[in-house]
Amino acid sequence: MQVIDLNCDMGEAFGNYPMPNDDIIMDYISSANIACGFHAGDPEVMQHTVKMAIKKGVAIGAHPGLPDLQGFGRREMKISANEAYQMTIYQIGALYGFVKAAGGKLHHVKAHGALYNMSAKDAALAKAIVEAVHDFDSTLILYALAGSEMVEAAKKTGLVTASEVFADRTYQDDGSLTPRTQSNALITDEQQSIEQVLMMMKQQQVVSVNKKNIPLKAETLCLHGDGLHAVEFAKMIRSKLQSEGVTIKAPSL
Repeated sequence: MQVIDLNCDMGEAFGNYPMPNDDIIMDYISSANIACGFHAGDPEVMQHTVKMAIKKGVAIGAHPGLPDLQGFGRREMKISANEAYQMTIYQIGALYGFVKAAGGKLHHVKAHGALYNMSAKDAALAKAIVEAVHDFDSTLILYALAGSEMVEAAKKTGLVTASEVFADRTYQDDGSLTPRTQSNALITDEQQSIEQVLMMMKQQQVVSVNKKNIPLKAETLCLHGDGLHAVEFAKMIRSKLQSEGVTIKAPSL
């Protein structure tokens, strides 16, 4: 039996919760990565999103990013390994407060945007983030790009990982995601996205932008909740995977 987690980045709004898609998408995913205030989100949004995840039985993860609200955490910054450690601990703690207050359980951590991509290639940053997660709670699961430095660092530390793949992103020959600054970074055709997901699930590989077959492990699939047809796509991909006999479930230790 094939099993995969469907995760989605959520709570990336400010005040009065102006992102209604989040509540609806919760019906189709198995885990949520909730922004912790650095790249997006604020206390009001964190509280609401945590409560909604608990209500709908969705696993809750902290989604720490770079301190860059204007750039939505997608612009690279020069940070030291210790700064990466500090900002990861800080943001996990912020979300954990709302999770504990609501009677829930923190399940995982997934870095956001530029922090995610930087640590996927930079061994020192990867080690710092992994150590932050491990020091905060060694039972948390680390969501990280399949085949990345983050996964390798977690193995050395003994932290459980969920190797992440993407439905709507293209891949480079080294297994990294195509930078968003490039025109071919996103897959906008829904059928193409579904075909990529099925290949990653069934064959454990993906075709790069240069038509090379890249091996990878697909344990959790990221769905972005901010697209024009985000809800429809989440519903479609869940239905398609289930019709293929795939079980949708958050990873466990």
